[in-house]
Amino acid sequence: MASRSPVLVSHSSTLGAVIRFAAFGAVATLVVGLLLAMAYTGIAERRAIIIGACIALPLQVATFAGVRSVSREHVISAWMGGTLVRFVALVVYGFLVVKALALPSGAALVSFAAFLFALTLIEPLLLNRS
Repeated sequence: MASRSPVLVSHSSTLGAVIRFAAFGAVATLVVGLLLAMAYTGIAERRAIIIGACIALPLQVATFAGVRSVSREHVISAWMGGTLVRFVALVVYGFLVVKALALPSGAALVSFAAFLFALTLIEPLLLNRS
């Protein structure tokens, strides 16, 4: 029985998808940030929203690039790994970054989680390799 080799993903299609994800992600991050800014009006809270966005977007783009670059046979495993990375990032953000930067914990954690969630919703739209 012949073994089936994984289909390699072309670098140009992966790069194009990552660039599209980064563009859509930037728009989604801006929209979510504006909505959060309406709920959190304090200067420290808005600073926490901006910092959360500046960490979440590059994290999500890197995670998406990793998931997009694997073969079709392993995309679910990679996606689960990406989810684990997001969870660990949220825990590290909550325990280390929020305290180190003296951010208001409510606004910081809600905004960071909201950015991660919104960007995760965009991922499946751009994972299609057709």
